Amino acid sequence: MTGATARVAIVGRPNVGKSTLFNRLVGRRAALVHDTPGVTRDRKEAPARLHDLKFSVVDTAGLEEAAAGAIENRMAAQALRALEDAAVALFLIDARAGITPDDRHFANLLRRAGTPVLLLANKCEGREAEPGRLDAFGLGIGEPLAISAEHGLGMGDLRLALAPYLEAPAGTADETGADVADRPMSLAIVGRPNAGKSTLFNRLIGEERVLTGPEPGITRDAISFDWRWPDAAGGRPIRLIDTAGVRRRAKVDGSLEKLSAMDTWRAIRFADIVVLMIDAQTIQSFGHGIEKQDLTIARQVEEEGRGLAIAANKWDLVAEPQKVRRQIAESLGKSLSQLRGVPLACISALDGQGIDRLMGAVLKIDTAWNSRVGTGALNRWIEAMQEAHQPPLVNGRRIRIRYATQVKARPPTFALFANKPADLPDSYLRYLANGLRESFGLDGVPLRLHLRKGRNPYADTA
Repeated sequence: MTGATARVAIVGRPNVGKSTLFNRLVGRRAALVHDTPGVTRDRKEAPARLHDLKFSVVDTAGLEEAAAGAIENRMAAQALRALEDAAVALFLIDARAGITPDDRHFANLLRRAGTPVLLLANKCEGREAEPGRLDAFGLGIGEPLAISAEHGLGMGDLRLALAPYLEAPAGTADETGADVADRPMSLAIVGRPNAGKSTLFNRLIGEERVLTGPEPGITRDAISFDWRWPDAAGGRPIRLIDTAGVRRRAKVDGSLEKLSAMDTWRAIRFADIVVLMIDAQTIQSFGHGIEKQDLTIARQVEEEGRGLAIAANKWDLVAEPQKVRRQIAESLGKSLSQLRGVPLACISALDGQGIDRLMGAVLKIDTAWNSRVGTGALNRWIEAMQEAHQPPLVNGRRIRIRYATQVKARPPTFALFANKPADLPDSYLRYLANGLRESFGLDGVPLRLHLRKGRNPYADTA
């Protein structure tokens, strides 16, 4: 079966985003998409492409239990028939809605069907989807891959997951590693108006691509540009995004500025790494640390799970650099303690001072943001952490973390299985988070620790 003709079947219950993913892979609106469940009733097949992989993708009706002879039952039969000649099935669940009885029922059917299955947790463009994605481990068909079919998130990871089941096009069979290396990093530059974001954007790409000037608010919408940051490996591909300045909500005036602000927040939401530009000259002039609005932006970046680097711009105009640096560090320590170790680069976007240090910090954060910790090393670490500082007693009984595993990267996310997860205090979670950063080089990136009760989910697969 060649990569060009191999079939990939998309299955799942109604309204989980199957047709949206179908359209994403096909590259056009070949299937109707609507909020109403059950719009798709027949199998739809079309040529598809995902990076270098070429295949045929099949959209199917929603899987749901129904009486024999009912149209829903016949639709489900059509969907399951699509598995017979498929190289692999993509089983979609709606991570925002969580796991339903229909998901569990058809997960059992898929396990018996004999076709390889990749579990995709769709609609993962925000933090609210994470609990549903973690619950999908309970379906017993592997690790759920986080995607957003509507926004195109996770398509690079999906390509890597599909590759073993689809023969790569001629000449690319050994290029999987190169594909990973060539995945563009999405890097957004954000901050308040007139912080120097567009000047940095132009400095990085080496041309006057966007307008700059002393007037605040010149940039109105997010502008992206694909380019490579030169390094020893031949250049790191980056999709650089310049954004409009964000003022305090109370000062936002008019619908255009509101739209610009929404565009900036959207850029943060879908970035990999965010550079927050702050005005070092303003900090020196007013004699205090980082502005409240800048800290609000930084917290939003952390909440969205993006990697963060701070660029203190206009450093060439700072008369007391050590004092200003100390003020910035104190602000970060007090107001952004949940993101310990966030890098600070002192730069001048106008003359290029400190740009190499900034990009070095960005690449380091990107590596940490994408990193995975082996389960064995993680469980040895959790044992050592509990020996050094035991969890508290509850009703005379010690809380015990029995098992830990990393469930995803981007950002690094860990599931901790404990006998009394609801009683573990936040202070102990902070202790564990700090230990993770120190032990595995995860300074400066958001960490997600999810407590779970129950048996080791991997015990039966050993």
